[in-house]
Amino acid sequence: MASQQLQAQTLPLSPGAQPRSWQQEVEGAWELGRRGVPLPRDPDWKALCERKPFERNLLQNPNPEGVNISEPAPHLPPNSPRVSLESLGNFSGWAISTEKLPPQEAGKKPGSEAPCFSWCVKQQQVDLLAEGLWEELLDSYQPNITVMDWYEDSRLAQTVYQLHVRLLAGDGQTPLREFHHEGPEHGASWEEKNWCHVSHVFHGYGPGVRYVHFQHRTLNAETPGGLCRTRATDSSVSVQLRD
Repeated sequence: MASQQLQAQTLPLSPGAQPRSWQQEVEGAWELGRRGVPLPRDPDWKALCERKPFERNLLQNPNPEGVNISEPAPHLPPNSPRVSLESLGNFSGWAISTEKLPPQEAGKKPGSEAPCFSWCVKQQQVDLLAEGLWEELLDSYQPNITVMDWYEDSRLAQTVYQLHVRLLAGDGQTPLREFHHEGPEHGASWEEKNWCHVSHVFHGYGPGVRYVHFQHRTLNAETPGGLCRTRATDSSVSVQLRD
């Protein structure tokens, strides 16, 4: 039997330790049997143990600029020029684009120049199978998929941030479940810029989910005084087993 053969795949032992298989290591870490989680048809327990697919952030470089949400967002210096976003941190894993918005004339003071707004769009697509999850788990058990993000309440406009998350089928394009958010919903104090938090848990989403597409959009404004940005950080996509 395959399960008997897998039992022979044991972990390296320290002197005097009892043999422990990779399957036992997985069961000890996540209690799949107690939770009623269906096992993979052809499991590679060693790879599963090494990938650690549960409770791990599956996004690459979730804090590319290294900002700290426990402190107010750092102020940009006056007359900050537009520079490549990639030059401000490690954005590998993110697909980045810019969408310019029509000029905003409302509220413009006579003789002043209207700011030029644009969305900075950053997105990633997570391949759940490549991250160590398996079809039987996703289709039958359907673990929780949690998305979280933090963004700056930059007050450049009424809406300075958007989050769009889609659970996709095996073709990587067909959406099966979606979550959308615009913010801030509750403005912070006007004396200080603060960080806003958004999160959502997908559950009971049905069979067929294989990818998570994560996209957030942050508002930028080019003004006579320089570039003003809205920053996002500590983005995450993670999978949890239910107790």
